[in-house]
Amino acid sequence: MEEPLQSDTSPVADADVPGAGDGGGARRPPEAAGEPARRLLRNETLIVLALSLGASAVSALISFVGSLTRPGGLKHQAATLNASHAPGRPWLDLAWQVFGIATALVPVVLVAHLLLRERAGGPDEGAGGLRLIGFDRRPGFDLGVGAGLAAVIGGSGLLLYLGARAAGFNLTVVPEALPETWWKIPVLIASAVQNAVLEEVIVVGYLLRRLGQLGWTPWAAVAASAVLRGSYHLYQGVGGFVGNMVMGVIFALVYRRCRRVGPLVAAHALIDIVAFVGYALLAGRVGWLPTA
Repeated sequence: MEEPLQSDTSPVADADVPGAGDGGGARRPPEAAGEPARRLLRNETLIVLALSLGASAVSALISFVGSLTRPGGLKHQAATLNASHAPGRPWLDLAWQVFGIATALVPVVLVAHLLLRERAGGPDEGAGGLRLIGFDRRPGFDLGVGAGLAAVIGGSGLLLYLGARAAGFNLTVVPEALPETWWKIPVLIASAVQNAVLEEVIVVGYLLRRLGQLGWTPWAAVAASAVLRGSYHLYQGVGGFVGNMVMGVIFALVYRRCRRVGPLVAAHALIDIVAFVGYALLAGRVGWLPTA
């Protein structure tokens, strides 16, 4: 029988905060109790999202409205994921690609810092940070579970995308449009890993933890995480929104069960690597793969 969904209500501080406490025994300083603590957590969460995927969701919504109001159907428009930033200047282009990947991970560093502060000075000092959400060194377990998730979600996601595009609900997604240089494949792989780390750490591990501490019910937190994931993919069209929202529900439930984002990062990275590199190798060579 499936276990009931548990609330991700890990503590932030030592006083009794409604919705806090995951059995981890973390200390909570008295000054963090009650409504002031909840207000701080709400503000912190909104700031993190405003600096990362929340802002991406707003941007994606504006992009989607622009696509809907543009003459012609959605499938005749394209959404390019990895584009050249300096066409005809490969070294400058590479510098921009590396810069973009590195700076996109800054919110993850911020989240690691915020999570580390939860355990600072307590009996679990040194065991905080991203370890609190299961992003540490367990490669065997993470890759094993992640590969299974990637196989199921990647295949069904491709079918959903092709169907949504054929029905006119989705733009043509162009996973890469980089120049044919020596760094093309390494940059695509690095971009895939960056996407995976950013999204799973923030939209699953961090967000579900904070919503649990704020007293949200487990299903409400799962729904919020899934809707957010779908929202920042809305620039791809309705298919991108729905497909990623379903993926978000599955990923959130897996996290609730194993309390680790590591397998989700592995699965997401594998899905994106196959999509990015596969498109680079197959675009224009097979008839079933749409191109711009």
